[in-house]
Amino acid sequence: MELVEESPYRFRIDRRDPMRVPGVIFASRALLPDPVADRSLEQVANVATLPGIVGASYAMPDLHWGYGFPIGGVAATDVAAGGVVSPGGVGFDISCGVRLLAADLDRDELRPRLEAVMDALSAATPRGMGSGAVWQLTSRDELNAVLRGGSRYAVQRGFGVERDLLRCEDYGAVHDADPAQVSERAIERGAHQVGSLGSGNHFLEVQAVDQVYDESVAEAFGLRRDQVCVMIHCGSRGLGHQICTDHVRAMEQVMGSHGIQVPDRQLACAPVASSAGRAYLGAMAAAANYARANRQLLAHATGRIFERETGRRLDLVYDVSHNLAKIEEHVVDGAVRRLCVHRKGATRALPPGHPDLPQELRDVGQPVLIPGSMGTGSYVLTGVADSPAFASTCHGAGRVRSRKQAVAAGVGGDPRAELEARDIVVRGASRRGLAEEMPAAYKDVSAVVEAAEGAGLCRKVARLVPLGVVKG
Repeated sequence: MELVEESPYRFRIDRRDPMRVPGVIFASRALLPDPVADRSLEQVANVATLPGIVGASYAMPDLHWGYGFPIGGVAATDVAAGGVVSPGGVGFDISCGVRLLAADLDRDELRPRLEAVMDALSAATPRGMGSGAVWQLTSRDELNAVLRGGSRYAVQRGFGVERDLLRCEDYGAVHDADPAQVSERAIERGAHQVGSLGSGNHFLEVQAVDQVYDESVAEAFGLRRDQVCVMIHCGSRGLGHQICTDHVRAMEQVMGSHGIQVPDRQLACAPVASSAGRAYLGAMAAAANYARANRQLLAHATGRIFERETGRRLDLVYDVSHNLAKIEEHVVDGAVRRLCVHRKGATRALPPGHPDLPQELRDVGQPVLIPGSMGTGSYVLTGVADSPAFASTCHGAGRVRSRKQAVAAGVGGDPRAELEARDIVVRGASRRGLAEEMPAAYKDVSAVVEAAEGAGLCRKVARLVPLGVVKG
């Protein structure tokens, strides 16, 4: 596929039928996907065919192949102009995201207690493919309350404090959640997983602030050099996966009645204003609230362990999703429009002054949390004014090898030993699980962040390095 280089960090796929808008990829040349091994650029062009799409079909520097949409894809559709919502533009792990907690503790102070802390975190963190959770829900009504209230409901039940909600996207819960649109199968899959990590690239990682790029913004976020932090990466578990599956099927059945054709069935969609569109958004919001509650529960359990083992507390820096579709207002062609912004493997990055930010962060912008591959650094960024992609940026390093390929490449090696040789304490992961997530399976997160900053999507605030990791 021919790419036009507009700048060192911006490439264009020119519009051609049936594309309605061009494709735009924010990346350095070195980060562009292999067109033979990874068909994500083709997916960028396919997304550009969606009814109502405005601006461009955007892709972040961590771009790689996904279901329908590429991972790292951003697309906004105009609700009033027949714009659609596509479950493939959110993905199976709805509201998968990152929560960052900061301790009143330096890494040197933690070092004598690190092994004990990691042992306790491992014992207290349910993880893996199956059931097991911090919170054992007692009824369907209680699960519905989670689906409606997210972190807000968890805090009401004693799992956290009110300040947590100020430092959470959407103040802890997405409005308009509709548990009635969540199937019984999805309910069954999610009933016993609230407060669990899952598997794959999900993790709970104890980190330290290794470098600060902007002292004043870092201070506003509550971060300082050498400070101990905890990063939690997980989502909506089996419930979110089932919701995506259910609503892709439902939209496949109604697309024809709306006169919609797509080049890939995985782009199944329906107008935002249609009954199918509203049903999906209601179910998606319910899954998002489940994910917020999930991270809230894990964070609460982690905080209790830190207090017990170190005598110090953890405070929430921020919690933000990177798989979600949101109804937002943005200026397009000089006019404010109501858009459905799909971010799949992409993080919302609100600029300073945005009214959706809590007052204490309004002058500096939204914290953006970018986990690296296991064993490498992670980043805290902030949103910037005049972002070219609907206030969106990257979400992580981005895979360059499938899990199967990563395991094959690591045959004969010992991933646990490799991590421990870097003074990273590892708990609770199988050899295969570790091999799937080793750095060689991912792009260089520092290069990804450099490209995102160079493209005007965000700005660096701090870099964090791992001290210990709990994996499924």
